[in-house]
Amino acid sequence: MKTRLCLRGKQLLYDRCEAHNIPYKKTGKLVVARDEQRSYIESLHAKAKKLSWPPRSSLADTHSPVLPTQLITGDEARELEPQLSKDISAALWSPETGIVDSHTLMESLEKDIMDAESSELVYSTNVVRLDPSRDDPGWVVQTVTGDAEEGDALLARTVINCAGLTAPLVLNALLPESQRIPMFFARGSYASYRGPGIDHISHLIYPCPAVGKGSHAFHSLGTHLTLDLQGKIRFGPDLDWLEPPQDYEDPDFWQKHLVPNDSRLQLMYEAVKEYLPDVSRDGFQPDYCGIRPKLVGPGAGFQDFVFRRDKANAQGEGEMISLLGIESPGLTSSLAIAEYVVEDMLGGGA
Repeated sequence: MKTRLCLRGKQLLYDRCEAHNIPYKKTGKLVVARDEQRSYIESLHAKAKKLSWPPRSSLADTHSPVLPTQLITGDEARELEPQLSKDISAALWSPETGIVDSHTLMESLEKDIMDAESSELVYSTNVVRLDPSRDDPGWVVQTVTGDAEEGDALLARTVINCAGLTAPLVLNALLPESQRIPMFFARGSYASYRGPGIDHISHLIYPCPAVGKGSHAFHSLGTHLTLDLQGKIRFGPDLDWLEPPQDYEDPDFWQKHLVPNDSRLQLMYEAVKEYLPDVSRDGFQPDYCGIRPKLVGPGAGFQDFVFRRDKANAQGEGEMISLLGIESPGLTSSLAIAEYVVEDMLGGGA
């Protein structure tokens, strides 16, 4: 599902950017490898060549490769990015990779909702309880807005639980303890960079992820170089597993881990020097960090996106669809995820 929805989402996202004047740029991406890592990018290239176009792709698109990639030598990679390490012997070039102004994208989606008939955006509102309805097919959703002492309740024929970090918590509140979904959390930090070793860089640069025993290849793509539309360079994210309190409700725990600090900068600097040897430790500064929700913990294998269906009653009435484990490439996939839920899971009836 990650592959299918990322490929479909990429095209939907580029199309929406064009239609709504959302700023974006096709920067291209280099996945860079040393000699011992060549097999990794060769495997990626082989997989890319075998990919087929996802459902609902336009016929006009399907005459070209769905994910064009090219294996290039280290010298060819340095023609694109001269400051890459001489130890980089090969790279995978992905010309279709790009960056987008995510805030403008969200504003365009917000406007779609506000302009649509019979739709409403509700702000500063928490869902505090969700129960199957006893009287009508569907779900009773109880909410509290702001600091209000009393809440509101509504009947929802269909509930889409896409609450991000807390989506499993919404579902677990309904499930018996033996069936609850385990949750794992990792902190991901980014560092901004200003200094030597990055002159005129214009492409995204990804190292090969760690592979082998004790690695996190499925959990993290390594400390890579990202660009924004203003040309600012950041490195990250890293992966720092957390052990939250059992009830997940201690706000001090989460706030403490959402404050950027310099505790990971040395490790990030050492990781980046593997492919950009001229960067300076002094140029790294804490930028921002976030909590990365995981459905599987350290040492586990690949985990796909999960789309779970639950019904409000034994007659199969009242649909609840929970979107779980929607981490990267969740943003790229977002429009395709919406299309899949509405058209495939709900039959266009939502």
